Amino acid sequence: MELAVKGKESNVVIRNVRPSDINGVMRVNRAALPENYPAYFFEDHIRNYPEAFFVAEVDGQIVGYIMPRVEWGMSFFDPKAYVKKGHLVSFAVLAGYRRRGIGTALLSRFMDAMKNVYEVNEVYLEVRVSNLDAIRLYERFGFLKMKVLKYYYADGEDAYLMAVKLSS
Repeated sequence: MELAVKGKESNVVIRNVRPSDINGVMRVNRAALPENYPAYFFEDHIRNYPEAFFVAEVDGQIVGYIMPRVEWGMSFFDPKAYVKKGHLVSFAVLAGYRRRGIGTALLSRFMDAMKNVYEVNEVYLEVRVSNLDAIRLYERFGFLKMKVLKYYYADGEDAYLMAVKLSS
């Protein structure tokens, strides 16, 4: 299903990823993030989690993406519970397309799919402690800072592990 973003950028389409999008997704990843992944990593997530892996297109060009994984593990909110979790693995929007509602639209579609398609109980992610814009976006979606992951990134920067519990 395709969805045009309302408001700031009228020619943006948010849609589920296709296998043919791999090069566009990798181009955005390399341009927007210091953490880069090999093609097989993206291909694996496209194959296994297509209902929550979204791309943003402007005039047919991929300008952003959000990549999921579904896992089982101990709850961040109830230390005795073993739950199904959504993991936001990678999320990027090209610099020239930020602050236009694209990231919000991608995250909204991702969260909806995590809850309604994959039926996860919680969603979590890691984010650089210096990435204040991303942290504010996640907090608007109810994510809480659960802990600091010291030296998480290859360059030595810490990350926040953030999580949100989804209602039934």
